[in-house]
Formats: sequence, C-alpha cells, structure tokens
Amino acid sequence: MIDLEGLQVIEGGKTFRWGGRYHYDLNMRDTLFTELGVFENFDPVIPDSYKRSMYVCLGNIDPVLQKKVLQQIDKPRLVICDTMNYWIEGKPDDVLEILKLVDGLLINDSEARMLASNPNLIIAANTILEMGPRFVIIKKGEHGALLATKETIFFAPAYPLENIQDPTGAGDTFAGGFIGWLARTDDVSDENLKRAVIYASTLASFCVEEFGIDGIRDLSYLSIQDRFREFKNLSHVSS
Repeated sequence: MIDLEGLQVIEGGKTFRWGGRYHYDLNMRDTLFTELGVFENFDPVIPDSYKRSMYVCLGNIDPVLQKKVLQQIDKPRLVICDTMNYWIEGKPDDVLEILKLVDGLLINDSEARMLASNPNLIIAANTILEMGPRFVIIKKGEHGALLATKETIFFAPAYPLENIQDPTGAGDTFAGGFIGWLARTDDVSDENLKRAVIYASTLASFCVEEFGIDGIRDLSYLSIQDRFREFKNLSHVSS
C-alpha cells in the first residue's frame, strides 16, 4: 500500500524534471538539464499524521524546502537527507545549513567530492562529517557504498548483476531501503547502520534491473529477503 495523504497537486505548472546522459559503464553521468517546475515556488505542508514521524528522509529537493519540512516534524529520532550537484553549486550556504540539522547525508561520489572540495573520498567523508551530520553514505554505483561515522568506516559492495537496464532512481530506492530498515528495526547504532546499507543496496539492485519503477513495483517481501540473505553471504568472510 502506498500512502498518498501527503501528495499535493499544483495546478498550472510542470513537475520537476531532470535529464542526463550516462557514460558507457553507467557509473558516470552528465546532467543535461534540471527544470524545477512547480518546485520553484513550492511550500510544503505536512499532514498531521506525519508530524510525529520518528524516522524522516528528506528527499533531493531545495535545501530551503528540506528545512521547511523538518520544521514541521515533532522531535524525530533520526533524519537523513539527500542532495545533488544542482543544490551544492546553486545554494551552498543552504546545503551547509541543513547538514547541521540532520543525522545523516546520502550523496554520490562526484557530489561528495564537490561538496568537500577534495577528490579523496575518505577525506571528503571526514570533511562532510565536520559539517554536522553524524554519518555520511557515499554511493558509488556498481562499486558499492561507503558509510562513514566519526568512529568507523564501512564499505559495502554492490550486489553483482549482469543485467542493468536503468540506474535512474537507484539512489532514491537506496534511500528508501536505508531509512525503512532503520525504522523497522528501531536501532540507530553504527552496527545497524551497516546492515541498513546492505539492505538499501539490495533494494537498489532490483531497481536497476528494469526501466522506471518496473523493477520494484511488484516486488515481493520474499524476493527482497532472499536477495538480502544472499547479499550478506556474498560479503561475509568467516574468521
């Protein structure tokens, strides 16, 4: 079931659109255009039933809007946010402000380097941690994801796939899987953050196998659990 209570339809405008061109290996992409549409003047209103949410994921929107959303939530336990090069370049001060208010940042490798002004991802991760969040997750496409906190660094590989159709939306699927795991387990320890990364990568692997939402639209709980267990076995080494 998908809860649409918070959905808003703005008349007389176009939806947000992004266009890009992926490189040969699908790990790198070039942004061709970003059209804000109705987001440019959007003022988010959070339904009363959402205001006591304990786990909050601020999607990749204007950092000013992310802050407006967060201001309407009553004492969440954990907040993560996403961002992109468009906001890092266009509204750097607002991005830095929201980073002081969240627990975690999800970002891809090129955006992490841009935000931290450093090509080394370990240094970039530590630099971002100094900006405010408790942890940062740097997504690296088929090369997995890096989780960094002030106490630990954890690297998770991507689930190995032969069939990759469309990487668009994999980052959003990853974010949903990550916050969903934390909300379900109600555990925000560093060890459970690592498990959440594996679970998020599992869901993202389904997304890239089809175009659009076809890879996750009819996904069953059993299919997710089977791949999750297989993923853990692939990345586990016995002592």
